[in-house]
Amino acid sequence: MIRWLFAILGGILLGGVVHLVSVLALPRIASQDAYARLSPMLKVNAVTALPDATPDTAPMPFMDPAFASAACKYDLAGGAIKLRVPVSQAYTSVSFYTDNDIAYYAINDRSAGRKVIELDLMTPQQKAALPEDEDITSADRLIIESPTRTGLIVMRALAAEPGLMKQAKASLAAASCKEQVEVAQPKRR
Repeated sequence: MIRWLFAILGGILLGGVVHLVSVLALPRIASQDAYARLSPMLKVNAVTALPDATPDTAPMPFMDPAFASAACKYDLAGGAIKLRVPVSQAYTSVSFYTDNDIAYYAINDRSAGRKVIELDLMTPQQKAALPEDEDITSADRLIIESPTRTGLIVMRALAAEPGLMKQAKASLAAASCKEQVEVAQPKRR
């Protein structure tokens, strides 16, 4: 009886370990991840509208047809990225992913509290090199640190009714994802 109990317990433990390892390893070994699927259709550091989510044309599985979507493949090698996304009438969200499909930040129009979601994306080294300016607070300038040099930014705008899809697409078409060309100001004393 005790042998059966140990065999069952060992099987459950082994099954749990195999399940955990496979779930954790899958994102690293998947060949058709989001970055690999979207990279051929995206320009670096530019916003590109994604096709409408229909069963035949959706670039990613399980895309919601009520959302207009756009993406930006970024590369921070040349400097920080300035992202500007005008909010749509209903709902707008922006999600950040590494080139390994790990989500590391997300923001929506309600948490931004403005008519435009505007932020700076940079590596930790680029952020450390910024001059400290007492006049600029975190409320004035949202800075996001990317854990990797390359990755994806996915923007989505809700069309609450089918007739509002054109407006949702227009708000994403006005979005920009560009390298910053600001001249660093000297530190004030």
